[in-house]
Amino acid sequence: MNSKPENLHTSMKNTVKQWFQRRRLTAAFVMLAIVTSGIVVGSVLARGVQGKTIQSGAQDAVPLHVPPLTEAPNNAFAKIAKMVGPAVVNINTESLPKKMQPQARRGRRTAPDDNGDDNGQGSDNFQDFFNHFFGQQSPNGDDGGDGDDDGGARQALGSGFIVDPHGYIITNNHVVDKADKIFVKLSTDPDGGPADLGRPAHVIGVDKDTDIAVIKIDTDVALPTVQLGNSESAEVGDWVLAIGSPFSLAQTVTAGIVSARNRTIDGGAAGQFQRFIQTDAAINPGNSGGPLVDMNGKVIGMNTAIFTTTASYAGIGFAMPSNTIIDVYNQLIGPDHKVVRGSIGITFQSALPNAVKREYGFTQGVLVGSVEPTGPAAAAGIKPGDIITTVDGTSIKDGDDLVKNISSRHPGTTVKLGYIRDGKPGTATVGIADRSKLFANLGEPTNGPETAPQEEKQDKLGITVKALTAEQASKLNVHGGVVITGVKSGSFAEDIGLQPNLVILAINHTQISDMESYRNLINSLKSGDDVALVVRSLRDNSGSNTYVGGTLP
Repeated sequence: MNSKPENLHTSMKNTVKQWFQRRRLTAAFVMLAIVTSGIVVGSVLARGVQGKTIQSGAQDAVPLHVPPLTEAPNNAFAKIAKMVGPAVVNINTESLPKKMQPQARRGRRTAPDDNGDDNGQGSDNFQDFFNHFFGQQSPNGDDGGDGDDDGGARQALGSGFIVDPHGYIITNNHVVDKADKIFVKLSTDPDGGPADLGRPAHVIGVDKDTDIAVIKIDTDVALPTVQLGNSESAEVGDWVLAIGSPFSLAQTVTAGIVSARNRTIDGGAAGQFQRFIQTDAAINPGNSGGPLVDMNGKVIGMNTAIFTTTASYAGIGFAMPSNTIIDVYNQLIGPDHKVVRGSIGITFQSALPNAVKREYGFTQGVLVGSVEPTGPAAAAGIKPGDIITTVDGTSIKDGDDLVKNISSRHPGTTVKLGYIRDGKPGTATVGIADRSKLFANLGEPTNGPETAPQEEKQDKLGITVKALTAEQASKLNVHGGVVITGVKSGSFAEDIGLQPNLVILAINHTQISDMESYRNLINSLKSGDDVALVVRSLRDNSGSNTYVGGTLP
């Protein structure tokens, strides 16, 4: 009885299975047909589109047209360039063949040269800042301009800007320095090719301390001029434009911001009166002497130098502030055509180690390094080691303050100095002299014979010394001291900048008269003591002392 239902069940199962197999096969054929049809249709459509493109050609393309002139909204850069550009000039110079002198690469100065003064001596902390006055001749003598390396006249290129409609132009001194011929090309002058250098110009006056020159061209018509602004209004982050002739490309405009103010790039006489506006506006060879312009269209600086290792733009440029330019210009166009700065006849160190300040007991003021024997400070009784704290009752923060105050005064006037000597306050009335005359005959380094007494063994400082001879003391105009003959690598002495041929004159306020006094001072020192030394170069008879020091490990 059970066999029939089982057979029926099996039969029904097979039937259903066959039905599904037939449906799957049919579905497969249907899907294959659809896909094939799609491929065929797609090919037809593709051919149809392609064929339509070929058939239509470019008949339905709409021609392009140059739109009418429009002014970009709020395009202040373009407005400023149009405003200032006509007064920016291209300056070419020619120098007749001269014997070329090798130029020394700039580098960090050693301790004895790290002096500042109201005459200005100091350290150069920009070790890689070489050949930075890019208006000067490059190693091949052409400053990126049309050089002649075959012994003929050399040409150099720079920029300038007109400040007086009668043809007075401000540029860098290094653009026109030592030039036999100067030519100026206005923005409106036609470009006649390499032979057309421009209109002849002559020098009205120069100031090497600020690298500023005033030149003039003759003109029968009033020339366009720039407007000078107040450089004190420039703030870090302000937009500025640099305009000039980089790489002989006249009327080039670049934009950037003021990236720093009151920047010093050279120490001493080369940089005592140079406090630059720093900018990242692209400045290159040929820009030198061109204007740095603010967003009011006012000239707030003159592009003067760049920081570079390639002689081209590296993101940092320096412009002489307009306030300095105005002061110098007004003096250069005067009857004497020169800049006169006051001086009291002292030298000082622009940067002092903290250990020296602690030992001498001051945080603000100027520690006198040396006193010019024929100067007004010496006549008033100022001595090396005095700390000048005030000028006419005004506190002096550092050497920059002192130089700014004194140099602005007229020779023949007087000032009242407040100072500290051996911890006690004092005052002195000091005359003002002409800086250029007072320091015109500073002593030159000497290289006289040196006799060498017995050297001491290496001491706590890490140096070996010998006694100063009577001949050496006479040349240096000192009464005693010891000469460093060797410095141990990695020692305290090396860390604070001591080196051979420096003469140690005093340690911690105590003068060194001979080897015995030196030994006694050294033996009294212990770890953790502040050590302040007064030193001078054995080969320098200028009378300038340097203060070095640190905390003894």
